[in-house]
Amino acid sequence: MSSIDINHLQTWVGKQETLEDDITLFPARALAAALGNTTLPNKGDELPVFWEWLYFLPTPQASATGADGHPAKGGFLPPVPLPRRMWAAGEAEILKPLIIGQPAKRVSTIESVDLKSGSTGALVFVNVRHEIFQNQDLCINQVQNIVYREQPAADAPQPPAKPAPEDAQWQQTITPDPVLLFRYSALTYNGHRIHYDRTYAIQEELYPALVVHGPLLVTLLMELKRQQCPVDKIASFRFRAVRPTFDTSPFKVEGKREGNSLSLWSADSHNALCMKLDAELAD
Repeated sequence: MSSIDINHLQTWVGKQETLEDDITLFPARALAAALGNTTLPNKGDELPVFWEWLYFLPTPQASATGADGHPAKGGFLPPVPLPRRMWAAGEAEILKPLIIGQPAKRVSTIESVDLKSGSTGALVFVNVRHEIFQNQDLCINQVQNIVYREQPAADAPQPPAKPAPEDAQWQQTITPDPVLLFRYSALTYNGHRIHYDRTYAIQEELYPALVVHGPLLVTLLMELKRQQCPVDKIASFRFRAVRPTFDTSPFKVEGKREGNSLSLWSADSHNALCMKLDAELAD
């Protein structure tokens, strides 16, 4: 870990970025279609929870994009000298829904940069708070937890599998395909090649196949909630990525409700827990 100058990286703490967006209709309609929804949103509708990631997208120039497809290091996010970056976890409060077709603003602040040691080597955790305003009201207050890690050896095993819960009240099987992954990458302007470039994912980042986006898994879990509890609104939620999901076999999104608490999760074809999400419904 001596090659990581954590004191320099921590000078990014407090750095802010403000982005504005009109919350236009097309991205929401396009995502609804990509997910196979038969009812498409319209202007004036409430934007579904977690679909705000279709908006406020930074647009780095080609010359400012790394070989992996991510923006080059050292812009808003600190230049962590580790090759793998992933969205490890997140949490959010939903104070008011965003409305499609109305301007909004997102203020992002780097809250912490921490260096830790794990079983795979050095880990750097970067926490970013995003505050989203519409009509001058704070609508969404969320924290994004990003982890940077070393490249594993070619023969390194996948993380140990944890069995998914067996008491699901709801269940849906999802068959991922490269078209869905490409569309989600395009709609979120996510250039990371592990989601659409199979050769790169296997040969360069040593994954066995294309990787299903963590945020897409969260979106699919939120879709399961919308199907099962369409009237109830989410007040807050938190999620954590447990294990990668790949496009080579179907996976399940499952969940249950106990009072105003929801437990949602995804499980791969071996019933290994991949994404876990807990939510509280508004009273």
